[in-house]
Amino acid sequence: MTTDELKNLVADNSVDARGTACPGPLLAAKKAIGSIKTGEILEILSTDEGTKRDIPKWAGKKGHEFLGTLEESGYFKIYMKK
Repeated sequence: MTTDELKNLVADNSVDARGTACPGPLLAAKKAIGSIKTGEILEILSTDEGTKRDIPKWAGKKGHEFLGTLEESGYFKIYMKK
């Protein structure tokens, strides 16, 4: 997705894992993905640089679709579709 598309995306659930180090954001995403339905979107907020790498890998392994990452001031917004 383009940056503009990501900025206009409305997530069905959001997980705030800012301030946690690896594997905290990934564990939070694993827990939250169970709370949404197939086709819905999960937003993960993280300050951990490794999350930008870990979430797309994990999403692919589990059959979820990684949509992209937005860099905000001091943190990242990572989007995936179940």
